Amino acid sequence: MGIIEIKMNFEQKKDGSCILHFSEEEIKIIQNKKSIHFTAEGLRHFGNVLMRMVMDFNMNFDEKIKNLVTTEKDQIKVTEKKIHDNKS
Repeated sequence: MGIIEIKMNFEQKKDGSCILHFSEEEIKIIQNKKSIHFTAEGLRHFGNVLMRMVMDFNMNFDEKIKNLVTTEKDQIKVTEKKIHDNKS
């Protein structure tokens, strides 16, 4: 199995919501493997980029969202929106 580059294309809207875009190659891997495997180095890079995005995301959240606390028992609701939604 070859190594692929994960783009991690997160698009945050002005209202604080976010769309995660996948490349065609990423979609094929997820459809076929039902998972993505990270090498130790790849996971480190993924974590570094993800932490930077988390910090950036917080800049667009209102105070109520910034103060939310989540535990592993919480059910996280994700809504399905059209990708071309330009309302925010």
